[in-house]
Amino acid sequence: MASELNMAEVRGSFPALNSDQVFFDNAGGSQALATVVDRIKDYLLNTNVQLGATYATGRKSTARYAEGYAAAAKYINASVDEIVLGSSTTQLYRNLSQTLTFSPGDEVIISAVDHEANIASWLDLARRQGLTVKWWKPPVSTNPKLTPDNLRPLLTSKTRLVSLTHASNILGTIHDVKAIASLAHAVSPAALVCVDAVAYAPHRRIDVKELGVDAYSFSWYKVYGPHISMLYVSGEAQKGMASLGHYFNPHATLENKMGLAGASYELVYAVPAVVEYLNPEGGESKWEGIVAQEGMLQEVLLGWARGRGDVTVYGEGSGDTALRVPTVSFRVRGWGSWELVEAVEGQTGFGFRWGSFYSVRLVEEVLGLEDSRDGVVRVSMVHYNTVDEVRAFIAALEKVLASKES
Repeated sequence: MASELNMAEVRGSFPALNSDQVFFDNAGGSQALATVVDRIKDYLLNTNVQLGATYATGRKSTARYAEGYAAAAKYINASVDEIVLGSSTTQLYRNLSQTLTFSPGDEVIISAVDHEANIASWLDLARRQGLTVKWWKPPVSTNPKLTPDNLRPLLTSKTRLVSLTHASNILGTIHDVKAIASLAHAVSPAALVCVDAVAYAPHRRIDVKELGVDAYSFSWYKVYGPHISMLYVSGEAQKGMASLGHYFNPHATLENKMGLAGASYELVYAVPAVVEYLNPEGGESKWEGIVAQEGMLQEVLLGWARGRGDVTVYGEGSGDTALRVPTVSFRVRGWGSWELVEAVEGQTGFGFRWGSFYSVRLVEEVLGLEDSRDGVVRVSMVHYNTVDEVRAFIAALEKVLASKES
C-alpha cells in the first residue's frame, strides 16, 4: 500500500496555504516551501557577495552556491558538470540552441504538443542553419499522445534533434520518454532528444540516466522552489556544443558553456530545501505518497467530468497515475473558458486559469479549437491540495453552471 502523506505536515510546510485562496493554478507556479524562503533570506542577509573571493564571506557564498548545484544534480541523477541553472526553461533552451551546429539538410523533429519553450528555439536553429523541420503532430483529437509509433515515420539517419514534452502543461498526459529516446537513438545515434519536463517535474521522481535523454529541463518554481530553472545536457551531448562563455573562462562544464551568470545565487542556495523536502536525508521519500494523493485528486475531478454530458476533457479521461498528472483541462458546452473561470472566481476563493498556456499550436492544430486565446479551462493540482478542496470546487462549478441553465 502506498505511503500516505501527513497532510497537516505537508500543508504546514507552505505558508501561502494559510490564506483563503485555494491554489489550482500550480502548473503556472507552485507555492514555495517555508524552508526555501528561509534559505533565500539567509543568503541575502549573510552571504550576499560575489562568488570566488578568498575572504571568509566570499568563501562561504561560493560554498553555498556549490551546495545548490550539487543538490540539483543529485536530484536528477546527473553530475554537477552536466547541469546549468538559469532564469527559465525558455531561456535555457534558447541558449542551448545557440551552442549547436548541424549541416544544411539535417532534420529536426519538433512536437506540436509542446509548450513554445521547446519549439521556438529549434525553429530558429533550423532557419539559421538550413535544417529541415518535421512536425510531430498526432491526429486532431481530445486525447493526443506522442508515441514511438507516431514518431517512427519521421525518423531517418539525418535526424539530429527530437523535441518533446514529458507531460503536457494542458493535457497532463505522461509520455513514454524512455521508449521514445531509445527509438530515436536507434534510428539516428547522432540525434539529440530534448525534453521539456516543466509540467512533469512537480509530480514524479526524475532520473535522466534511466530516461536516456540528451537534454532535459524544468523549472524549480513549479516544484515548490524559487523562480529558477535547470537544464541537463549529457556529457556525451556536450561534446558537440560550442561555449557561450567568455573566452578567458573555463569551458569544461555545462555551466561554463551556458551559465552566463544567469542563476541568482540566493535562488541556487534555496534548491537544497526542495530536495530535502521531497527526499529527506535519512528519511522516507515523499514520492509514493505524492503520487497516491494526486491520483485521488484527479480522479475526483475527472469522475465529475465523466458524469456530465456537456464537459469535454482534453487529455486522459482516466485518473490512472500511470497515464497522467493532475493537470486537468476541459471545456463546457455553451460556456467560454474565460467566462466560466471568471464566473467561479467571482464567487469563490478558487484560483484556476483559462487560455492556451504558451501551447498555442497544441490548442489550434492538435486539439482543433478555433479560439486559442479562449483555449481551455485548466485546473492544475499538486500534492498539497486536498480532496475536500476538489469537492468544494466541483460544488462551485455546479452552482455556476446551473445559473445559466435556469
